Amino acid sequence: MGAVLLLNLVTLVLLATPDLRIQDGLLRRHAATRAPDPDIVLLDIDERSLAAFSAEFGAWPWPRSVFGELIEKLEAQKPAAIVFDLLFTDPQRGHEQDDAYFIEQTAAASNVFLPMSALPGVPEGQGVPLAEYGARLGVIRTSDAQPEARLPLLLPLAGLAETGRLGLIDVTADPDGVVRRYRVYLEHRGWRVDSLPGRVARALNWKLPQADTIEIHWRGAAGARPAVSFSDLFFDLERRHPQRPADEFSGKILVVGATAAGLNDLHATPLSGQQAGPEILAAALETLKHGDALRRPPWWLQVLPGCIVSLLLLAGARRAWGLLPLGAGALSFVPLWLAAVYAALSWNWVLPVLPPLAALAATYLGLALAQYLRERRARAHAVAVFSRFVNPRVVETLVASPADPLAMPAQSRMLTVLFSDIRGFTSFSETRPPEAVVDLLNRYFARQVEVVFRHGGTVDKFIGDAIMAFWGAPREDAEQARHAVAAALDMARVAAEFAREAARQGVAFDIGIGVHSGPAVVGFVGSPNKLDYTAIGDTVNLASRIEGLTKGVARILVSEQTRTACGAAFVFVDRGEFRAKGREQPVRLFEPLRSSAPESAPESAPSHEARIG
Repeated sequence: MGAVLLLNLVTLVLLATPDLRIQDGLLRRHAATRAPDPDIVLLDIDERSLAAFSAEFGAWPWPRSVFGELIEKLEAQKPAAIVFDLLFTDPQRGHEQDDAYFIEQTAAASNVFLPMSALPGVPEGQGVPLAEYGARLGVIRTSDAQPEARLPLLLPLAGLAETGRLGLIDVTADPDGVVRRYRVYLEHRGWRVDSLPGRVARALNWKLPQADTIEIHWRGAAGARPAVSFSDLFFDLERRHPQRPADEFSGKILVVGATAAGLNDLHATPLSGQQAGPEILAAALETLKHGDALRRPPWWLQVLPGCIVSLLLLAGARRAWGLLPLGAGALSFVPLWLAAVYAALSWNWVLPVLPPLAALAATYLGLALAQYLRERRARAHAVAVFSRFVNPRVVETLVASPADPLAMPAQSRMLTVLFSDIRGFTSFSETRPPEAVVDLLNRYFARQVEVVFRHGGTVDKFIGDAIMAFWGAPREDAEQARHAVAAALDMARVAAEFAREAARQGVAFDIGIGVHSGPAVVGFVGSPNKLDYTAIGDTVNLASRIEGLTKGVARILVSEQTRTACGAAFVFVDRGEFRAKGREQPVRLFEPLRSSAPESAPESAPSHEARIG
């Protein structure tokens, strides 16, 4: 559980920025389904207005009498509020009367609100003394207000500032440069300074949130808000008989601002890479009016979905569900979660998108890696098991199969079985210390097993001093008889070399080898706790009997079936028919002398007359 929680916390932190982009995309889609509030109207200083006013008023900025006249004529319609998103900070030289007219109309109208701006980086000592001017600026004094507090502010003209209907319009972007929030108020040393939307909301008796900022709940696409071109309205108001409705703005909030690109009031928002400041201000007013600011859950709730799905995936893995059903379950969660995140926007919640999905993907990849490592360990185990019996190339073939080698059922196969026994081993072991006996067997078996493997055979078991091997399983071998006889000849050669070494230690050493081909049952045989890969059946028994018949006849004897299966690969000597123990019918046996191909013939085995011992 701790690892799952840590994983989800890591994804929440690492994917915070890309997750915001995805959330913005969903919010943009959601906003397009929500109609903007028709009672909040943008009076737009657009490119057309700039062009229309240029002949009479020149280039921007216009004389402030334009705005004074606008207020005077709009007041007859009784709008709920006229909110300026324009800073009027410095007097216009040569237009003092225009400034005075604008101040007069603003002061007379109780529903006009103006912006101001905080000045970050300016020393507090150069700021406005709030105890002296705060009340006139509309700053609220709380019980914790410090009398000496100052706040650097960029204020409008003195006559405008003294109306007290001021608010901050500072737009603060998130670390990724996108504006998602708007300030409700600024708390400074016990003094509360409203933002412009907050000041309007307080004047209109809207319920204000406790937080100092809100996350805007956007309505409509960028540029879709109800808007009226400033020049169209202004020129219509100047007519003796206006053509626009006389109550067009009655009870409405009119936001006066510039969307013209040349006036550089553009910001990145979830809706657009360049959205005009007045649209952002209007969206903040809209969010405050409807009380539907977006909320984000605390961190522990943000990681909870990812923890739940990760734990469910782990539970499925514990129940031995395969990667395919687990992957299908993980994939099915993706559209469900996206739908849940999108639906949550209707309840004003912004949920994380990527972190739960990334945690789910990481959990699935972890399970896949764990299964891969388990399969590698199982394969290594299978290799270790089979390498005790089988030529390494055969082992590679087995482990390449998707089936579990240990689960292979026993089956009937055509095999060629070889038995090799040491002559006189019983008397030797009775006269030597156990350590010497074991050492000799280990050295001898190591050489002979290498021979069997080199010829593609499978070592079945060691029976005391005997070796049992077979060809034709676990891998099919069409030349099994030929490979087995070649191995027998090679084993006889190795035994002769070993006998010469043993003779120098005073040990008499010789072997007999019997080979027979026929059907046998081969596979893992035993109990769940102890399994042997072995061959059983009459073919195995007869091969053992043939080995016993080599005494006094030949070092190697093969059955007629093996002789026939070898074709012309070897030179054989017919040693006649023999009675094998437990069989009514005699068996004809042959002694292989050498390969029929001179260039590849191994060293000829010595005849039985020349055996050591």
